[in-house]
Amino acid sequence: MEEVTRLTVSSLLLAGLYAVMAYGLGLIYGVLRVVNLAHAGMIMGGAYLTWVLHGRLGIDPYLSIPVVMGAFFVFGVVLYKGLVRFLPRGAAGGGQSLLLLFGVWLLMRNAAYLLFSGNDQAVRTGYSTQGLRLLGVSVSVNRVAVFVIALIALGALHFFLTRTYLGKAIRAVAQNPDSCLLVGIDVERVYALTFGIGSALGGLAGLLLSTIFAFNPSSGAVELLKSFVVVVLGGLGSVVGIALGALVLAFAESFSILVLPSFLTAAVGFVLLVIVLVLRPGGLFGQRVLG
Repeated sequence: MEEVTRLTVSSLLLAGLYAVMAYGLGLIYGVLRVVNLAHAGMIMGGAYLTWVLHGRLGIDPYLSIPVVMGAFFVFGVVLYKGLVRFLPRGAAGGGQSLLLLFGVWLLMRNAAYLLFSGNDQAVRTGYSTQGLRLLGVSVSVNRVAVFVIALIALGALHFFLTRTYLGKAIRAVAQNPDSCLLVGIDVERVYALTFGIGSALGGLAGLLLSTIFAFNPSSGAVELLKSFVVVVLGGLGSVVGIALGALVLAFAESFSILVLPSFLTAAVGFVLLVIVLVLRPGGLFGQRVLG
């Protein structure tokens, strides 16, 4: 029973990180229908920016959230205006967008190798080794903080998309961009802002990742794949579904250690992905438009 409790608590906390990792990827795909392979670079870049701000300027990683998200929001807007907006829309531009954004990811990774070498880094603070008791289980303060921030990010993103004018415009563009042009919505501006917000969420994911795990310039690849799994599990374009998909993946990975060798647990999510794509292509929780 103690083992089940420990795995349950661990799964819940891990689901928070998985959800933040997938929010940006799901948002960009839901609006632009672009699979942002550069999302891996955003996660890696967010981790390094957090490390630089903490190590050289002494800024606490959680206090640097506005700086990191602001920097990657600007980077995302510039990336969209400079490259992505020139891609063909729809299925015709699918292959081109994959190649372009994969190239951006490679450039970001190689730039990180040049600037920081290939050594593993980690963000360590005075409270990194402290723990809390939850349901009788000792857990890291950082893991609890990541989970709380994930809940705040989910609430803020859901409120933004459903209660603000800009959020409603983003949802409208996701449904029918041509009709939005007829009623005066600047679709290109919405696309740029969406790409910026998605990039900012990728930077936030990197920040949170850096407080729990070590990272290097190759980081982000595994996180990108798990983000794909979460987005597909939750239903393409569904923000709340992404959070639920993250919960499913985290529980599946954590509890699989009871029946599988440890080296096979990483494959559980991808097996689950294949099963869902075959049996329920719209995701476990249905397909919505950024709800």
